[in-house]
Amino acid sequence: MAKISTSFSCNECGASYAKWAGKCDACGAWNSITEDVPLSTGPAKVALGARRGASVRLTDLAGSEPTPPRVQSGNGELDRVLGGGLVRASAILLGGDPGIGKSTLLLQAAAAFAKAGQKCIYISGEEATAQIRMRAARLGLADAPMQLAADTNLRNILTTLDAEKPNLVIIDSIQTMWADNVDSAPGSVSQVRAACHELVAYAKRSGASVVLVGHVTKDGQIAGPRVVEHMVDTVLYFEGERDHQFRILRAVKNRFGPADEIGVFEMTGAGLAEVANPSALFLSARDAQATGAVVFAGIEGSRPLLCEMQALVAASPLATPRRSVVGWDAGRLAMILAVLDARCGIGFGGMDVYLNVAGGLRISEPAADLAVAAALISARQDHAIAPDTVIFGEISLSGALRPVSQPDSRLKEAEKLGFMTAITPSRVKLAAESGITVQKFDDLAGFIDQVFGVIET
Repeated sequence: MAKISTSFSCNECGASYAKWAGKCDACGAWNSITEDVPLSTGPAKVALGARRGASVRLTDLAGSEPTPPRVQSGNGELDRVLGGGLVRASAILLGGDPGIGKSTLLLQAAAAFAKAGQKCIYISGEEATAQIRMRAARLGLADAPMQLAADTNLRNILTTLDAEKPNLVIIDSIQTMWADNVDSAPGSVSQVRAACHELVAYAKRSGASVVLVGHVTKDGQIAGPRVVEHMVDTVLYFEGERDHQFRILRAVKNRFGPADEIGVFEMTGAGLAEVANPSALFLSARDAQATGAVVFAGIEGSRPLLCEMQALVAASPLATPRRSVVGWDAGRLAMILAVLDARCGIGFGGMDVYLNVAGGLRISEPAADLAVAAALISARQDHAIAPDTVIFGEISLSGALRPVSQPDSRLKEAEKLGFMTAITPSRVKLAAESGITVQKFDDLAGFIDQVFGVIET
């Protein structure tokens, strides 16, 4: 049996002793030494045993500590996604497809923060410093007062950071870092977890902000253990299609600001340019007379965003018709098709259905249901929707139209871009009158009958 060791400590001053004594030699108190109660029970190799730790300072919920200060980069879209700027001692994880522009975005951000007076260090484990300088010269950032390094040894990196004391550290990427105390290859689960833990701990104790770049899997999720996303304060995804010039920076977790906030960028020859009015840009190339095209008024984070939902319905030569979706949930499309068939008598059997969100945008909110249904019916019946009309609303399985959040913001954005008519659920509550004519419907069947006429299948 393993020997059970006991320890004693003074209740007055906390001094530790190997055996009991009547008087504490440290503070002189009598009969204050008692045997320590073990912190935890269990096998001797894994239990904490009886050794005491230092007491943690406790504060009240209504404390007087100020709000963590933020540093703004001057890039409005990046600051919006971060919740208003960069918070000191924060850890940020950025993921995205290869070649989507993660390194370009972070190099521009580091240069902006450096020009704002912050000490920035960019450490790359994938590129040499000469390659980073070439990109900086192409982006016009060669004069930015930031420092570069190319290394993958975590011990060397932490030693350098402790000596330099930067305000912002960028690690590109976390999968290339390796700790010499972990017996596994770089990029493995244990190495990624250990490297992330050490870098997050450095951020908390030093007050520096640390940005980690993460590789993604073929499913679009950040590679490595899921615990990495729990360790950091903010998780950002850089999205977009390579054949589109638009890029979306989306916050899926943010302890210092709203989640699901997005920033819109345009990829140009001089790098990523922020898009101040993405709605106008997403709708700039739309064909007003095309069938199967409907403008949806959505909400992304805290900003209203208008985009075009495009549908194509064609006879299928296959026994199982195709259902292809880009930028929306395929399961949601299947539900809308089922509701149209069961509640409205409009079937899509024997037809291929293609749905696309124009501009490479990805929509996740159910408020797009009504716009998708309108695009499908418009494509099926070759009946174009009026070009000055926006549509939003959620469809239930019964065919009823359900209200959605922030309708006033959606209508205000549509009015600003010149739209004259909005189609919404009847139970939508508007706080103020707008210059847009609002048409309200109780259910999907009534909407189809009013807008497209009676459809016989």
